[in-house]
Amino acid sequence: MLRNAPIVPYIPVANVARARRFYEEKVGLKPEQEYAGGVIYECGKGSWVFMYPSPGAGTSKASAAFWAVDDVAAEVAELKARGVVFEEYDMPGIKTVNGIATGGGAKTAWFKDTEGNILAISQRL
Repeated sequence: MLRNAPIVPYIPVANVARARRFYEEKVGLKPEQEYAGGVIYECGKGSWVFMYPSPGAGTSKASAAFWAVDDVAAEVAELKARGVVFEEYDMPGIKTVNGIATGGGAKTAWFKDTEGNILAISQRL
């Protein structure tokens, strides 16, 4: 049954080489395997993400995936030091301060990759 099966996020990219540099050099992911023209990256606790070539890359206005972290402020600082730029939002329900929003039981920060995909890091409170 699906409730017992792992789910794997897909990240569509227009330019695999450019996106690899971002995910490997700035985000710090290590490639596990090249597959079907894309790359599988292993993340924490046995999870993984598949980055693949797609003409639809960056077209979603919503977050594609998020990493659950213990300390969002520390992660934001580390990623900023590597050159990742965080989104700033000021709208009903979401206001970021130094890239981090607090609300709904979490602290969350969003950034875009080189392809325009929106990704997040989030810490449950």
